[in-house]
Amino acid sequence: MAAIISEKFRIFNAKQFYESLTEPTGGLDTSSERTRMYFFVGRPQRWFAYLEVYNKSATDFVAGQKVFVGANFASATFRADVVASYSNSLLLSAIGPTAAAVPAAGSTLTGYNPVTSTNTAATALSGVYRFATDDIPPVPYDNQSEKYISYADILAAKRITGEFARPVVRRYNWDISTNSRFDMWRPDYSEQKTSAVTLSGGSTGSQNISTAKFYVVNNRYEVFKCLYNGERPASLLPGGVLPTVAYEPSTAPSSGTYANGIYKEPADSNGQSNYIWKYMYTISTNDVLRFLSTDFIPIVADNNVQSAAVDGAISAAVLKSIGSNLPTSQSALYAPVLGDGSGGVVKFGTTGTGEINYAYLHAAGSGYTYANVILKNGNVYSDAALTTPVTVGASATGAIECVLSPQGGHGKDPIIELNAKRIMTNIRLTYAEGGGDFPVENDFRRIGILQDPLLYGTSNYATVDTLSNLRAVKLTGVTGLFQQDEEITQSLGNGNVAKGTVVAWTPDAGSTTTGVLKYFQSPDYHQDNGIVRPFASNASNPVTGLTSNITGTVDTSFNASSLGATFTNGLALPEIQPNSGEIVYIENRRLITRAPDQVEDIKLVIEFWLE
Repeated sequence: MAAIISEKFRIFNAKQFYESLTEPTGGLDTSSERTRMYFFVGRPQRWFAYLEVYNKSATDFVAGQKVFVGANFASATFRADVVASYSNSLLLSAIGPTAAAVPAAGSTLTGYNPVTSTNTAATALSGVYRFATDDIPPVPYDNQSEKYISYADILAAKRITGEFARPVVRRYNWDISTNSRFDMWRPDYSEQKTSAVTLSGGSTGSQNISTAKFYVVNNRYEVFKCLYNGERPASLLPGGVLPTVAYEPSTAPSSGTYANGIYKEPADSNGQSNYIWKYMYTISTNDVLRFLSTDFIPIVADNNVQSAAVDGAISAAVLKSIGSNLPTSQSALYAPVLGDGSGGVVKFGTTGTGEINYAYLHAAGSGYTYANVILKNGNVYSDAALTTPVTVGASATGAIECVLSPQGGHGKDPIIELNAKRIMTNIRLTYAEGGGDFPVENDFRRIGILQDPLLYGTSNYATVDTLSNLRAVKLTGVTGLFQQDEEITQSLGNGNVAKGTVVAWTPDAGSTTTGVLKYFQSPDYHQDNGIVRPFASNASNPVTGLTSNITGTVDTSFNASSLGATFTNGLALPEIQPNSGEIVYIENRRLITRAPDQVEDIKLVIEFWLE
């Protein structure tokens, strides 16, 4: 069965995503019928190789020692340094004997002490293995487990609205040294069209509009679409090749013409048109700063261009064959464009032997969904008003192709016309914005987009500008500085322990002994006998940093807001309900550092693919 999902479906998905960001806020913002998107940052801890383990022995693997697969460490097929050991996983570095070494699933893992050069009693069987370093982040998986893993170490999220997003397309600059030729807009790009008709595929031979180079942005950030690129039979081409672009749109010399947003380069010596451009829009200064990149340009709608668009207008007239036996030595002949529209007229001239020596569009008309030019008796005139017919012999031949404009007319819908199947978001993180929701004391290695998260402990959709996903504890009597990314613990009694990883320690103004400790908890790292346990509001049980050996006491009397967190009895919960909503985009990256005086502009280009 032959079938196709068209490029329009990709564009439709991109438009739907963009429209979800531009929907107005207000009374409907909490409705289940609309969509709320948040950009998030996460993963403050370093990337290491991850190895799932099971059937662990009573003796545990030890950070700072090694693990291997094989008869002995020296001849091991896989070996690595143990960075951290958890109940069901190991974090590893220094993979060997080569970085490509992989422990086969079910392999026996053995601990090794490099100080004594002896095996330890630690053993386990290997499960899922994912190689990663801080320079080579792992490729994310597209499954539910990955969502839970990623959600646990989200630091903060920022609402994406229309202000922070634009449809974008590939960037083609006005630069005749690198872009000396362009394709022309056509509604019928295909493999067969390109191969069957001489030069009909355009100057790059593109077989699809999505890969055609048919628009340009100049150094004033004006965007133009190519309506005609000089395409004509080889016998009329100087040197037998398509003409190069000679003049920048909107700055063509006075011999060129401009009307209704159409820029024409001067005709060649045969009177044949060269490049013709249609003005589409100008990128504003704000959009240049936020959405223009070396690879992409944003799309914006120009109201004047949209209002002037003519549905069903003819876009260009292309001379396909010079023919023969037409009325001779005619400097100007006219033929109506036939079809289901009206008003279209082409103009052409002939040589002394009745061949066509030039042709171009005289009037675009409107309402066409199909169009033809029939160069036969009764269809050729000596005047543009088509009132004075010219006799055409029965043996006359010649072909002029009419190129239709996009549905709605040129400029009516630039997203569809320029084939925008990508959306760029530009999120600016300004210092510790959101009252401290975005910590500046740590870095992050994961970014993504979260759809429709809920507020913590509720079934209500989040609608605020920024959200924190961190837990926090207000401490007193702190004996030093907690370290970023170190593990913290609190004994809960009955042998139970709460564990977390430090994201930021911020002392109170003028104090070194009281402050706010922000942390995250993840099932990957913080289980205690199979459970991730919450920290307790208990002044008798101190919080301890396992690397720094710093301790602090929970200030159980603290009930206030600080650094974007709201505390009750010294503890603050996240603002996002765990695992709520859907992570619709995720990207693992090398570290991005933050600082109190730093602003980050993070651009994401989201492309909608079909398989």
